[in-house]
Amino acid sequence: MSSSDQNPAPTPASGTGGTAPPPGRPTTVSSQAIDMGAQVLQPLKPVRQMKQHACSFALYAHDMHRQLEVHHFVSRLNQDVLQCAVYDSDKPSARLIGVEYIVSDKIFEDLPPEEQRLWHSHAYEVKAGLWTDVGVPEMLQTSEMARMAKTYGKFWCTWQVDRGDRLPLGAPALMMSPQAVEPGRVRAELVRARDERCKVDSSARGLKAQRVEMDEPEWINPNADYWRLHGKGFAVDVTATEMKQHAPFP
Repeated sequence: MSSSDQNPAPTPASGTGGTAPPPGRPTTVSSQAIDMGAQVLQPLKPVRQMKQHACSFALYAHDMHRQLEVHHFVSRLNQDVLQCAVYDSDKPSARLIGVEYIVSDKIFEDLPPEEQRLWHSHAYEVKAGLWTDVGVPEMLQTSEMARMAKTYGKFWCTWQVDRGDRLPLGAPALMMSPQAVEPGRVRAELVRARDERCKVDSSARGLKAQRVEMDEPEWINPNADYWRLHGKGFAVDVTATEMKQHAPFP
């Protein structure tokens, strides 16, 4: 069975890196017409709740040398819970590669320890200028970034585009946030490329300098960023199991 820590068997949908499009035929005129009509007639309420576009980086929990630029399209369920559709770019052709859930430190502290180990902190990511709302002046996003620095996230990647997969293959992979120590540091060339493309300056003279006075969390729960203390990550293995024959409730 599949594992997030194993490459899929060679198929036309798997690859060896690059940004090849998914297999399939070009979209027909009739399908385009249906899409346009539905866009006018359907409210698409959950999608329209996405109010922010944030860009940052993520690392695979089982192999932190594999690193991605990621684009979060964020909707707010309340002041303490955010949900994000995560794409590999902000282009019209962007691929939906996963989902991240973000909670406040207050919510996180109430989670059981075994659950907390699947989450990562955001303090360094924000303070280092890696997480930013694209196109929003820093003055306008200061309060949001201060709140974000005190949150925790759980990010599942369902499409490993960095290894060239042309479709979502295999088991989902748990992702971690950038940190100040190896192997959690984001490669400098990834950051430079993102900064140039998004017209962001995350250097010590840019966002880092502007966020240096930002309040940091008084305490980051050590159960988050599990690899830092234990030197181990997490992989998901899909195994066959007996199907339950009876409902677990009356």
